[in-house]
Amino acid sequence: MTRRLLYLYLGLALYGVSSALLVRAGLGLEPWGVLHQGLAERTGLTIGVVSIIVGAVVLLLWIPIRQRPGLGTVSNVFVIGIAMDGTLAVVPAAGSLAVGIPLMAAAIVLNGVATGLYISARFGPGPRDGLMTGLHRTTGRSIRLVRTGIEVAVVATGFVLGGSVGVGTVLYAVAIGPLAQIFLRVFAIPAADTVSPVVAGRKPGRAILPK
Repeated sequence: MTRRLLYLYLGLALYGVSSALLVRAGLGLEPWGVLHQGLAERTGLTIGVVSIIVGAVVLLLWIPIRQRPGLGTVSNVFVIGIAMDGTLAVVPAAGSLAVGIPLMAAAIVLNGVATGLYISARFGPGPRDGLMTGLHRTTGRSIRLVRTGIEVAVVATGFVLGGSVGVGTVLYAVAIGPLAQIFLRVFAIPAADTVSPVVAGRKPGRAILPK
């Protein structure tokens, strides 16, 4: 249990750090980050606070589709946003491509590490992926179609609001799946040590990304 809790909170914290580094790289954010940044630009709130608010709103959308949250779901809402704002407070903007490109690459790899840690803990999906799986179950549409529809809508809305879309957005979309798969193997915890489906709020053995 200690190991799993460490994986959970370290993974969530690193996810927030990686998202903040993508902001500082200035070359485009991950899909939900585009929306968070756009809303932050419009409201004057920090991007971390916006992430927390959006996560809470998305979690409320679980009610009509009868999704069951776990410890990881609730922790996701708060830890990632706090880690983002903390990182943004101490890391300056890249300022040039010579700094921005390696910072972007490091952020994407770190996000893969964070994803592997968080999923391996098996404490339930993040609010955004729970919405995806819930809509898949209630509508009968494929996971690929539901996820693509959600993320296209999120990126488009965030871009209109002023969020950053760029090469980082594309590279993240291409790289995060393979990276997550690699680090899931690195941080895998034996099935006997994982939480029961009732506690986790999901069936064991299914990898759910944290956002």
